[in-house]
Amino acid sequence: MSAEYSCLIVEDSPMMRQLLVMALARVKCLRVTEADDGVDGLRKLASGKFDIILTDINMPIMDGLKLVKRVRSDPTHKDVPIIIITTEGAAEDRQRALQLGANAYITKPIQAPQVIAKVKELLKIEG
Repeated sequence: MSAEYSCLIVEDSPMMRQLLVMALARVKCLRVTEADDGVDGLRKLASGKFDIILTDINMPIMDGLKLVKRVRSDPTHKDVPIIIITTEGAAEDRQRALQLGANAYITKPIQAPQVIAKVKELLKIEG
């Protein structure tokens, strides 16, 4: 299967972003674009189409929850699956993210197989 999927990673920590990029490199049909905060993420979304978005919550300028809200209110991207990846482990944070429209919520420290499995599940990628 050579279908190309594109993924947007919105994460302000370069180290965490690199970790996600390296993990998702194992998903052969996935092309990854990086953004370093919510505003940069919106800029990248405006210039391209993405099949899935992974975002942190705590970021400068625009946090991940505001980003989820903006993406869900944009007719072009409203159905794009969003995975929140964050240090915020509280039930309220998880609930708020899911209420705003996130499809999944993963708390840090992340496990690469967990992230890969969730991305494949949401994109319906086999194997």
